[in-house]
Amino acid sequence: MPSVSVVIPVLNEERHLAAAVGRVLAQEYGGDLEVVLALGPSRDRTHAVAEALAASDPRVRWVDNPSGRTPDALNAGIAAGRHDVIVRVDGHAELCDGYIATAVAELERVGADNVGGIMDAQGVTDFEKAVACAMRSKIGVGNARFHVGGGAGEADTVYLGVFRRETLTRVGGYDTHFARAQDWELNHRIRSAGGKVWFTPELTVTYRPRGTLRALAQQYLNYGRWRRVVAARHEGTINLRYLAPPAMVVGTTAATLLGLAWRPALAVPAGYLAAITLGGIATSRGEAPAVRARLPLVLATMHWSWGIGFLTSPAALRATDPAPQPGSDGGDLT
Repeated sequence: MPSVSVVIPVLNEERHLAAAVGRVLAQEYGGDLEVVLALGPSRDRTHAVAEALAASDPRVRWVDNPSGRTPDALNAGIAAGRHDVIVRVDGHAELCDGYIATAVAELERVGADNVGGIMDAQGVTDFEKAVACAMRSKIGVGNARFHVGGGAGEADTVYLGVFRRETLTRVGGYDTHFARAQDWELNHRIRSAGGKVWFTPELTVTYRPRGTLRALAQQYLNYGRWRRVVAARHEGTINLRYLAPPAMVVGTTAATLLGLAWRPALAVPAGYLAAITLGGIATSRGEAPAVRARLPLVLATMHWSWGIGFLTSPAALRATDPAPQPGSDGGDLT
């Protein structure tokens, strides 16, 4: 089996880092494996946790990421890695058994450049469980296979990813402009260069969702904001799924204001409220009442934050230099 470098960007992950690294080290894999932690300037005890992990297992080491930004961390970790297959993992994600072996085998079997699977959101608190329900549902996040599942095959993007290093070098690595949406943007460049991005439902990664309404709103605001930047950078990459939240924000707001003078217009916001309530009930079957009660608010927060982020995305973020090329600063991963 080819040797593997697992790269983990880390910032403020004291709560989850040990579990994430533990799941990597517990993988049964027939080749050499190393873990490279790219550490940003955390405000909690993440650095101490990382140092303890490195001291307890020679396969784990860490590099500095002074900016704390995810694309910088990923490029630094990839550059520090020694091996030809790169496995991206997050500091709050836990790999399923056999993840790396299955992904590498699939990488070879289908001749892919990147292989990924399902982002299996799982919460601990009632609020986190409600967010997890929303993130696994079409009413929450649309029909992307890495959220809701589906058959194996080529995909626009996948969660995290297992890459050939040569592919990352060829396309210039992660674009350091993209503080968010860097995975989607990288996968777009891989496909544009003739590469293959492959989804398989055999790969699952437990994802720990945000624990507060404020953190969730900020997360989805940034998702919407940066998805518009991707659309501006790469023409033709926007579709109806991405336009639905901003259209909902504009339509619902306009109808509400109109409803102040013409009451029938209030049917639009009332219809939206009914949709997320009934959708939340259908999505959360089997969950505790406290989880089900939170779901409409979670869905509304995700929809509105994403839509507002898309609509208010600063023009300065969209006026950028061209995407990185092989050999450019931050893009040469050899």
